[in-house]
Amino acid sequence: MTRVSSGTAGRRLLDDGRRARAMSWVMAVMLFLTVLAAALGLGTISAAAGLDRQLAGRLTVQLLDADDAAVARLVDRLRASPGVSAAAAVPREEMAELLRPWLGDAGLDADLPMPVMIDVDLASGSDAVASDVTSRIRSLAPAARVDRNARWLAPVRSFIVSLAWLAGGIVLLMALATSAIVLLAARAGLDTHRDTIDVLHMLGSTDVQVSRLFQRRIALDTLIGGAIGTVFALATVALIGSRVATLDSALVGGFGLDVGDWTILAALPIAFALLATLAARIAVVGALRRVL
Repeated sequence: MTRVSSGTAGRRLLDDGRRARAMSWVMAVMLFLTVLAAALGLGTISAAAGLDRQLAGRLTVQLLDADDAAVARLVDRLRASPGVSAAAAVPREEMAELLRPWLGDAGLDADLPMPVMIDVDLASGSDAVASDVTSRIRSLAPAARVDRNARWLAPVRSFIVSLAWLAGGIVLLMALATSAIVLLAARAGLDTHRDTIDVLHMLGSTDVQVSRLFQRRIALDTLIGGAIGTVFALATVALIGSRVATLDSALVGGFGLDVGDWTILAALPIAFALLATLAARIAVVGALRRVL
């Protein structure tokens, strides 16, 4: 039985000219968009996790008309309470800086009445612990107002999670579109080289051997084009990341990528090449079996 060569025969079976170049450029565009979408998804997941770590286990206590001694006693009792990992009163100077956009320099006036804020970090972000500590605070200071930061940031977190799901859906759609492009390219190659394939069959080549020629060629085009698109996408992500890092915002600053995220993005061309190889094999073998 004659075994089909994967070298010259493979290059002849799928054109090396405009069709091959078009395939590579299409894959470059697909991977460029896919990597951008994946970076958005990974960044939003990181931001959501950061919000959970920073705010899910934090309470803010607001006191009106409280003297320094009463505030100090409350902070000490909170620190000794079960379920509380840390408690600290926000300095008046910091409160004045927070109010400066609205009050201007008037917020620095010592005679200006200003509520006392106490930040309470919980040992756990569970609802049970938060409710227990809230009840304890109200028993110690009935006039205190207790806000759970995660409650008023819930819409923000929900929006961030929605972005992550959207990005994941885009990546999935890109994978499906890539499979469809590979199926079309493989079937076009079969139609174009039908006579050559018939000769290979007469020489004893099997459907699997013929399909390997398509697999190798399509995998190579996908890998080359995907690598080009991924390089440009990673450069774009790095540029956007550098611009985000200059923004003085804790919320936006959470949209960061770690080493694992960059590794996932860099591995996407290989994953898409494997996907294209599998799609080409299924398309070619299936088409040859229906014809023969």
